[in-house]
Amino acid sequence: MQVELRYFAALRERLGSSGERCEVPAEIATVQALRAWLALRGPVWSDALAGERRIRMALDQRLVREDAPIHEGAEVAFFPPVTGG
Repeated sequence: MQVELRYFAALRERLGSSGERCEVPAEIATVQALRAWLALRGPVWSDALAGERRIRMALDQRLVREDAPIHEGAEVAFFPPVTGG
């Protein structure tokens, strides 16, 4: 399935990209599974998307929980939690 990925703030800087279109295996069904699959791309990806890191995820421009199902043509965004001051 094809999805559109977006990376924001520190994740964009670490990954060197603001986004990409990606072909995702059919067994990747949730935003958390997508995150884990992307982390397998290599050390930079693993470090940026590691499970212990606090990362917010959005699906089609709406904040979602980890178990949100993805679909063909979805836009999935990853970004660090917002802090204020």
